[in-house]
Amino acid sequence: MNKENIEFEPCPIARSLVFAGDAWCILILRDAHDGCTRFDEFRKNLGISPTILTRRLALLTEEGVLEKRLYSEHPPREEYVLTDAGRDFLPVLFAIGAWGRKHRGVGKLTRFLDGELGTEIVPITIDENTGAKIGSRPIRVVRPDDV
Repeated sequence: MNKENIEFEPCPIARSLVFAGDAWCILILRDAHDGCTRFDEFRKNLGISPTILTRRLALLTEEGVLEKRLYSEHPPREEYVLTDAGRDFLPVLFAIGAWGRKHRGVGKLTRFLDGELGTEIVPITIDENTGAKIGSRPIRVVRPDDV
């Protein structure tokens, strides 16, 4: 499936995979939430080649998850900052992390702590309408053609 096909998919999961289906994009967003904004910071943290990083930052910017901001005029330098859409991705990162801790959790793992209380963050995903934990109740998928 290519990007052009995904853009017209009625499924929001499929549409999100334009950037969220790429491990580098996910890790860039993880690091952006940890305070990274500059190309060299991402490159150093990720050990990623400059070419791949340039492509992924361009994609995340094009998708509206990051935006470029000028932080130096002489010489011109830009940083990458999270947009509202990028900040809204944080719970997704934590859900992925919780799954990884449960199913891929061998060895020493990074911990995520509440900045004020110092307690470990244990994310859950809930349905806002019912308050039920996602996965605890049956779901029904309704495609646009089904209504």
